[in-house]
Amino acid sequence: MRENFTDMLIRFVVSNLFSFKEETEFNLLSSKLKRLSHHKYRKGGIEILKLSALYGANGSGKSNLIRSISLLKTMISRGAIPNSLISQKFRLSESSLTKPVELAIEFFTNDTIYYYFISINDGIIIDEYFSSMGKNQQDEMIFHRKYEKGKTSISFFKEFENVPENLILKKIIETDLIKGTQPLFFLLNTISNDAFVDIKIAYDWFENGLIVIYPQTKAAGLTLEIERNEGFKDFANELMCSFNTGITNLKVDVKSADDFFGEEDKKEVDKIKAEFAEVDPEKRFVLIANTGTEEEAVVVKEGENILVKRLLFEHKGAKNKNVEFRLDELSDGTRRLLEYLPVLHNIVKFSRTFIIDEIERSIHPLITKELISKFSKDESTKGQLIFSTHESNFLDQEIFRTDEIWFAEKNILGSTKVYSLSDFKEHSTIDVRKGYLNGRYGAIPFLGNLQDLNWYRFQDEKE
Repeated sequence: MRENFTDMLIRFVVSNLFSFKEETEFNLLSSKLKRLSHHKYRKGGIEILKLSALYGANGSGKSNLIRSISLLKTMISRGAIPNSLISQKFRLSESSLTKPVELAIEFFTNDTIYYYFISINDGIIIDEYFSSMGKNQQDEMIFHRKYEKGKTSISFFKEFENVPENLILKKIIETDLIKGTQPLFFLLNTISNDAFVDIKIAYDWFENGLIVIYPQTKAAGLTLEIERNEGFKDFANELMCSFNTGITNLKVDVKSADDFFGEEDKKEVDKIKAEFAEVDPEKRFVLIANTGTEEEAVVVKEGENILVKRLLFEHKGAKNKNVEFRLDELSDGTRRLLEYLPVLHNIVKFSRTFIIDEIERSIHPLITKELISKFSKDESTKGQLIFSTHESNFLDQEIFRTDEIWFAEKNILGSTKVYSLSDFKEHSTIDVRKGYLNGRYGAIPFLGNLQDLNWYRFQDEKE
């Protein structure tokens, strides 16, 4: 058990969103298990787990759990409720269409446990609550926003409302500043007031401490990170070589914008130069160039020069000669591994929460399992890894505690529920993979009628 973390997800609750009808909780709270005790981070009087895997059949809702967390993060970061939220309620029940979407999250950052709740109906925020847990382990309200009968009212913590000037600010926020589609959390983060320090700390966690990665997510900024961080470059080179991808070196290629685009694409060069001309030269400014391929090319201004930088990958060819490949010339699996480089580097060094949907996508399961196993067994890691997967080979009690394995399954009404393997009270010697494939824990596809399917009768005899 360790106490070397600063940022962690504790739990997440969702209701009436996507495939979640009833209130559903996913958490990383430790049970009383003694196995793999180094997986437990202890802080603030609670024990939080560093690892979690979510299993379920296709369409079971496991990705919807990740989408729900991502949606909350996006609303906080951008300060707006998406218009599409109205149509994303649970649609298989008429009663759900009139009920609000509700999201809640509890997390630990800066030596404090925070709790945030938001309720949205018909595109309007009707309830929003933010609190911290004090030293006495009691919930201490920071703000509570309510919308009733067309009017928004806000309550702040007692010390704030005891200051007359703050009451004037509160009135201005209620009547002039806050919009029905804007989280108060976002608005308060933009206001310079020492009373809102907790909001700024928590906002930074949403922005930088909680990272959600989908199969289509690209590793933005990889080129500059390789160029500017020698430690990260060495880490990336060593890891890619150990995967036996054929890559022997990651290299940053640097050209002037004129040379990179050439005479044939002079309009792109002129456009880039115009954008840089509008920016304060003292500020760091980076553009992503349109190369017409999937590779990332970044444009930076260094002194008077506008440079284009891109990542190239060296392989050993005949006679030990280095041969360079672009990103779009690599396999899907190799590109996916490259996208994981910042995750693997950060999750070891920093206390951040990474959530990955379909972690095994395009990567050989043995490689993925080895990476997860290495993170599991490393007793000095600082980050938190949560992922969804179909890969049953990861179900190994040498890698996971039973409270770190979760399942997603839909009931007869099409509503998703999630539950932990620890609910089954399994012994540490049980073959969890075998039990899962045999349907002991549910959350697997139902294939009972597949063998009886007469697919020939759907063919057109004239073909």
